[in-house]
Amino acid sequence: MNAIITASELASESAGPRPPVLLDIRWQLGGPNQRSAYASGHIPGAVFVDLDAELAGPPGKGGRHPLPDPDAFGAVMRGAGVSGDRPVVVYDGGQGWAAARAWWLLRWAGHTQVRVLDGGLGAWTGPLSAETPGPAEGDFAPVPGSLPLLDADAAAALARSGLLLDARAPERYRGDVEPIDRVGGHIPGAVSAPTSANVGEDGRFLTPEALAARFSGLGATGKTDEVGVYCGSGVSGAHEVLALEIAGFPAALYSGSWSEWSSDESRPVATGPEPQ
Repeated sequence: MNAIITASELASESAGPRPPVLLDIRWQLGGPNQRSAYASGHIPGAVFVDLDAELAGPPGKGGRHPLPDPDAFGAVMRGAGVSGDRPVVVYDGGQGWAAARAWWLLRWAGHTQVRVLDGGLGAWTGPLSAETPGPAEGDFAPVPGSLPLLDADAAAALARSGLLLDARAPERYRGDVEPIDRVGGHIPGAVSAPTSANVGEDGRFLTPEALAARFSGLGATGKTDEVGVYCGSGVSGAHEVLALEIAGFPAALYSGSWSEWSSDESRPVATGPEPQ
């Protein structure tokens, strides 16, 4: 199954005999909960899922958005109508980060039929609804480990033995600014690969060929267990893993990312434009 779906494909499938489960993952970094935006209008049938509260555990030593407890995550997904044998489509307001986080978590937890709406809600040309659906309880039971996951030590090792991509903005990678975490810079050996370069001006992913050329130019070869990704807290990094999948490159996510790495003063920090 493709990792992304177009708005026209979604409209067609939603009108079919077995429509996909729809999850609205609108989210604003550092901003208010987007439930009110969802209530004002969403794709008909979509269930709102709160990234901060339901797609992450409590902030702490594991970073700002550590992985949620699998049992709690499974309960949220079942309440949204997710079953193991039914396709799921996730979308957000258009940036793609939040939807990719939901895509990654579901895939990591063993769901094999998950797609992201390319371009998010802004790509949808059909009607919107203000009605909150009441889906039947799903049967999805998470089986964690279906996608590769890195911890801090594994990310450090991969930066030297393979390719570790830093999905944050270049100025944060260089350490010029750091608006959120304790210190700026990057994991030594990591290569700058901003998430923003995965999409065009319309917010939709570049073609698989263009993405493959991008990641090949950064050093990816397609070998299993060779590529890893991190970001600030494991959200935009999921978007990069999604882009890599579209391009045909398997990749692992360091979910703790820079928020976890930089909180430990014993871990080294590189600055400047080069991996070091």
